[in-house]
Amino acid sequence: MQMSDERQIAAPPATVWTALFDPDVLKACVPGCQELSGSASEGYEAVVVQKVGPVKATFKGIVTMKDVIEGESCTLSGEGKGGAAGFAKGDAHVRLTPAENGGTLLSYEVDAKVGGKLAQLGSRIVDGFARRMAGEFFDRFQAEIEGPPPAEGQETTPPAEATPPPPDEAPQKKSWIKRVLG
Repeated sequence: MQMSDERQIAAPPATVWTALFDPDVLKACVPGCQELSGSASEGYEAVVVQKVGPVKATFKGIVTMKDVIEGESCTLSGEGKGGAAGFAKGDAHVRLTPAENGGTLLSYEVDAKVGGKLAQLGSRIVDGFARRMAGEFFDRFQAEIEGPPPAEGQETTPPAEATPPPPDEAPQKKSWIKRVLG
């Protein structure tokens, strides 16, 4: 399975790079992470509990950093074993590029393989799960660096003055079923 994506992070590349190698940040960002120990130079050991379709397992694994180009890119190689559930292993190549707005463009390419009961679930379930996990990891990673997003209903910019339309001109709300079908 292969996937790639990119994220715009509102922080300089040096800050993003430091966070990428911080075990406390990584533990907070990996969904289901129960334990994380080690260092970037020696590798990290982790215990992660996840449910993929009907299969729930505790994965014990190791992640190492290789092909490190300080402040620019690295490859995270990992392998986890979940007992009877099977195994997962793969590489994620991460690149950081300075963005025009002073932030960082983080892009990644993942190549992963699964075996055992996980592989029997089918590629649709496993691929969907992998995309959700990657998305959740990078959502959490971005929030760790940028801070939490504004609370719902809280404006980040002052509202523009607007006059609400008269009640007879207001658009009629449709029920969710009418929006889906209509």
